[in-house]
Amino acid sequence: MASAHIEHKLALLPDEPGCYQMKDLNGKIIYVGKAKNLKNRVRSYFKSSHDGKTAQLVANIADFDYIVTSSDKEAFLLEITLIQKWQPYYNIKLKKGTGYPYIKITNERDPKIMISGDVRKDGAYYFGPYPNVYAAEETMHFLQKVYPLRRCNGYQGRPCLYYHMGQCLGPCWHEVPKAEYDAQIAKIKSFLDGNTGKVRAELTKQMKTAAADLEFERAAELRDQLHYIEVTVEKQKIISTDRTQRDIFNFYMDKGWISIQVFFIRQARLMKRESRLFPIVNSAEEEFESFIMQFYDRKNNVRPKEVLVPKGVNNAVLAEVLDLPVRTPQRGEKRDLMALAKKNARIKLEEKFRLLELDNRTTIGAQNEIMDALGLPHGHVIEAFDHSHIQGTDPVSAMVQFVDGQAEKTNYRKYKLAQAEGDHSANEDANTREVIRRRYTRLLKEHAALPDLILMDGGAIEMNAAKDVLVNELNLDIPVAGMVKNNKHKTAALLFGDQDDPIDLDPKSQGFYLLERIQDEVHRFAITFHRQLRNKNSLSSRLETISGVGPRTRAKLMREFKTIPHIREASVADIQALGISKTVAQAIKVSLAAEP
Repeated sequence: MASAHIEHKLALLPDEPGCYQMKDLNGKIIYVGKAKNLKNRVRSYFKSSHDGKTAQLVANIADFDYIVTSSDKEAFLLEITLIQKWQPYYNIKLKKGTGYPYIKITNERDPKIMISGDVRKDGAYYFGPYPNVYAAEETMHFLQKVYPLRRCNGYQGRPCLYYHMGQCLGPCWHEVPKAEYDAQIAKIKSFLDGNTGKVRAELTKQMKTAAADLEFERAAELRDQLHYIEVTVEKQKIISTDRTQRDIFNFYMDKGWISIQVFFIRQARLMKRESRLFPIVNSAEEEFESFIMQFYDRKNNVRPKEVLVPKGVNNAVLAEVLDLPVRTPQRGEKRDLMALAKKNARIKLEEKFRLLELDNRTTIGAQNEIMDALGLPHGHVIEAFDHSHIQGTDPVSAMVQFVDGQAEKTNYRKYKLAQAEGDHSANEDANTREVIRRRYTRLLKEHAALPDLILMDGGAIEMNAAKDVLVNELNLDIPVAGMVKNNKHKTAALLFGDQDDPIDLDPKSQGFYLLERIQDEVHRFAITFHRQLRNKNSLSSRLETISGVGPRTRAKLMREFKTIPHIREASVADIQALGISKTVAQAIKVSLAAEP
């Protein structure tokens, strides 16, 4: 049920198009959406029942905001802008700069051909996308041999090696007429558009001539070039009767997931396919539209001559925003290609569900095995703690979080602890009390979700200390178990409750493997943090002994060089560049050089 604050804001929503932003308790934007009618759309989140990712979103909404726009087009554009700016957790997001390689002919007086993963509005010609870098590079190398442009760095008064090899038109030693470049570029365009017949005929003629002149190496090279056309350029089946460059988008939705397929049709062939899978919050059509908008917002996607989409999408607005024809085919081969894209989307999603089922056995299923062994209800979140120190000095603690059996690394935490006095067991007790107190006091203040189980690496001392703080200081009822290792320092069992005997798990079960992963991960995280801190403290303490090196100078050196060897390797000028006087810089170099 929505809070009173949200109920009041819902009553004030306008019947206008626009964008809305859902926020969590910390005011962070977790979802951005567009609507033709803000009042109806935003109210639907709080007045209807939901499941899957939508239910998770609604459970985390503490507030919302909205921006009214004057048209659906403005709402489309604003939504993409806000998604790119805030990167909300529950939105479909496409990273900028990710895509496929293209062949580029540069826009210069002496153009050259090259591979580019970044498409810019620079007047150059772009061809592709290619299935992978290897395919693009092989095609480029072939073109450099058959239709050379410039391969050198420009005029140098003498012909370059590539000119002698017939792979450069020679701007290195004379001015190449623009008409000659234009003729070559026209041939390259024709070839990349799939017109390979003339090239094959010319190469075949040259090969026969070379063989007749007993130039067998040249004949073999031409034979290899012909073979390349057969196995690479002409390998893909022609699937269209026209050569219009088009991108085909279709989707399939089931169980709160959307599977999207993109077919790149170039040279009447299917050049590349992109598959994406997302759990979604809104209707499939709206999430699909958002995907297409972001897809062309990426700077390295060359826009085709035509975009094909399924029925139910807002073609008119998409076409207006993208400045491209956006059509829904009704018959013929285009409709068949749309059906093929949908079929592939369905197959990919069904495959995803099968993999999810298998993953759940080793993640959620494994976590449930641990809960069952402890007699606890099935939960989602496990947090584990471990300490690290050397004879009580520089004590640290680390926490790792596993959600449904998988590491949630964004929620890992590191703690520097107070120096405790006494024997080892006293230190472990004090360290545990401090880290548990700090971790869960903070979660209580933030009204954040608490874990379903806490695991302490170390056994009974840590387990009992954690329970005491939780129950008697924080008034929390979170189950705590101790992870026990055997004499080979390997995961063995769990301590839980008031029982003295460890609870054994089947060492071949998924639950045991998960427990082992958790214990290894928290230990690794704690040790890594302790080493980082120890190295930093060691560096700081060694610098303290040098005359003239105060706290600010130490901070500069530590920030810039990180280690003593790096400072030793630095010159006096490098140290001075940090704003340190020449006298002190020389003292630092002399002092550290004298150390073993």
